Amino acid sequence: MLRRIAPALLTVLVVALGVTALAARPPQGTPQRTADFVVLAGIAGLRWEDVDPQRTPTLWRMAQDGSIGSLSVRSAHRPTCPVDGWLTVGAGSFAAWNGSRAAGGCPAAAVTVEQPDGIGANLPDQESVVQYNQQRLPWGALPGSLSESVRCSVAVGPGAAVAAARPFGRVDRYASALPADPRPLLGSCVLSIVDLGTVGGADPATRAAEARAADAELARVLAARPPRSLVLVAGISDTTQPSRLHVAVADGPGWERGWLTSASTGRDGYLQLVDLAPTALAALGRPMPERLFLGRPAISTGDRPTDLAEAIAAPANADREAAAQRAVSGGFFALLAGVQVLLALALLPLLRRARPHAGPAGPTPVSGRIVAVVELLLVAAALTVPAALLADAVPWWRGEHPGWIFAGVTALLVAAGTAAVRFAPGYANTLGPVGAVAGLTTLVVGLDVLTGARLQLNGVVGYSALQGGRYAGLSTVGLGVFLAGALVTGGWLAQRVHRGWRPAVMVAVGGLAVVVVGSPYLGADPVGAIALTAGVSVAAVISAGGWLTISRLAWATMAALAVGIGFAVVDLRRPAGERGSLGRFLSALGDGTGGFAVHRSSTENFETFVNSPLTVLALAGGLLVWFALLQPWGGLMRLFGIYPAVRAALAGTVVAAVLGGVLDGAALDVMGAAAALVVPMAALASLRVLGHAADRTRPAPARSRANGAEDESGPGGVGPVDGGDGPTGGGGPLGAAHPAPIGDPPTGTPATVTRAGSDAPGEHGGDADDPPGPTASGSTPDGTPPVPVPPRQVSRSSTEVAAS
Repeated sequence: MLRRIAPALLTVLVVALGVTALAARPPQGTPQRTADFVVLAGIAGLRWEDVDPQRTPTLWRMAQDGSIGSLSVRSAHRPTCPVDGWLTVGAGSFAAWNGSRAAGGCPAAAVTVEQPDGIGANLPDQESVVQYNQQRLPWGALPGSLSESVRCSVAVGPGAAVAAARPFGRVDRYASALPADPRPLLGSCVLSIVDLGTVGGADPATRAAEARAADAELARVLAARPPRSLVLVAGISDTTQPSRLHVAVADGPGWERGWLTSASTGRDGYLQLVDLAPTALAALGRPMPERLFLGRPAISTGDRPTDLAEAIAAPANADREAAAQRAVSGGFFALLAGVQVLLALALLPLLRRARPHAGPAGPTPVSGRIVAVVELLLVAAALTVPAALLADAVPWWRGEHPGWIFAGVTALLVAAGTAAVRFAPGYANTLGPVGAVAGLTTLVVGLDVLTGARLQLNGVVGYSALQGGRYAGLSTVGLGVFLAGALVTGGWLAQRVHRGWRPAVMVAVGGLAVVVVGSPYLGADPVGAIALTAGVSVAAVISAGGWLTISRLAWATMAALAVGIGFAVVDLRRPAGERGSLGRFLSALGDGTGGFAVHRSSTENFETFVNSPLTVLALAGGLLVWFALLQPWGGLMRLFGIYPAVRAALAGTVVAAVLGGVLDGAALDVMGAAAALVVPMAALASLRVLGHAADRTRPAPARSRANGAEDESGPGGVGPVDGGDGPTGGGGPLGAAHPAPIGDPPTGTPATVTRAGSDAPGEHGGDADDPPGPTASGSTPDGTPPVPVPPRQVSRSSTEVAAS
């Protein structure tokens, strides 16, 4: 009875853990009305390196009294040109100006602003811009949403006119430049948008002069600001390539000396360009438009250093680190993919010759030293990604040659990790390196997430604030290596216990991983948590052996759906402005705009698949597994047959990685990151299984099935004798550990013949290959002398020996 309801109980447990992790949310400050007027001043290209007490004294004093942050100026076009930045501000969503563009360039034509009545203005191109964003871009932005949410707005300068224009092109009040006395103009509407110019020169002297001029205009704005007003200063866009982080300052009641943050970033000190529109409306106490902004209202958080120079150093360093990360990241993953492909090619002849032959015929065995070196190289390859993550603890980006510094630090960490695995207890066991590498990877990524994911922010194997996709929690690469490490660690632990406890071990380890991935306090990746739930369920139901049947697959699918539905229900019960990505997507489906989200996801999947080096890692790993490791001579099928919990862990990893990548718009990136860890370890374990395929020792006394006896053929069965890879040599990648038992030895008596302990599970479900085969003194693990086996007996099949 318990065996029948076990899948249901495991499903309920995984679902409970997943929904609990996803439902809890960290407390967030609720934006309150803090001002009667909002003045949004934009300076295209302004970065924190342009701000100092001498060049920009006004902005320096404003930053001293207000809240500051790093602004990601992502828009629907890359790079974000000034006109794209202003349009994104007015839309509250990623938008772009239409027009012909050179590759990576900006429209050459200036914005046309007409003034037919001398009070307001008209943008004749606005209608075509709205149509372009609504029909041709995947974000569905509506330019003019900000101005439509207030009764009237003021625009000063052509850039401000782009942000303040309503969808039909009308600007309520417009001035091409600040008048001699700006007070009446800035006090005529609750929302004023001011274009303070551009800081776009490549030459430091030119940038300094442009920053000084913009600061002088800002001084006039602050002198004329209405009473009880909030002034937002933002570096609205890029002016050169590559993209950079820009200035964000808020000064007003309730914004004193803090860090700017929003729910869209979840990271103190970081803000997005799309957050400015909802911030202005929230400060004025105005409702958000019916079509929700992509951005969220900003708030001010404490714990900012008292010394402004020290506080400004943080966003300035973040800008330099993000710029260096972009330059190094692509090369790192391309090099990693190339090294792992070369290692896979070098591994093929070793797999062919790894299995010893007892007779005179057969290939010459590979030298033990060569095999040992290859094993260390496989361990090093699997540890490269977690080592690169740890390398970001060192400020390598501050050096003159950041790429070389990062490479050196990563190489040292890889060498240290490889040495730790090599000299760890149990390294000689078949699964010893697998468990050590998986556990070490899970520990590194998990500790980083538990401490705020600081190593992943702007890290080479993390995410960049310049990309504007993620600012907190697990990255795509982090998700891939963490779910693979957690599942393989669970499989390694489960293999060491009795088969009846293996599903419970998988659920315990996998459930904790689901909590880490999905909790908004930690990994903040609900889609990854749902995908991992499916992987954990698959791993749990086949960890004790057997086929991945339709019913077991159904249980796994139901668990993932239950977690997704449970979180969706919880998320939809929240206010619209506090919903997560899943709740927003379901809301969009309800109001008919869900097609934009589907289109974005499919576009992102395609672009990632084509452009990412991780795609090469995923495809190369898949080819190695399918055309080599899963072949009769590859050893992986034998490994799966002997260690069903490991087979279950790898199957769960594939399911979770594929689902997580596709649903998160990351294509094969999650699978590529998981493959960087799993494939080298699977190859190493396959090499060891093949190397011990012909070992023989006197078997330990068999235990009855009533007492939980289990050998490598399943409960109470006789294992393969000749180490063959045929029907009794191992199961398929998702199949049963072995076919039905051939026969049961008499209770309390030893089996007649069995294969060596080097590949068979131990009496208590652990690794029985420690030590493998006969010991150095010629005795077997139980102290008895080895049984000599004539060469002719090696070729006999398991069925023949069992029958004899």
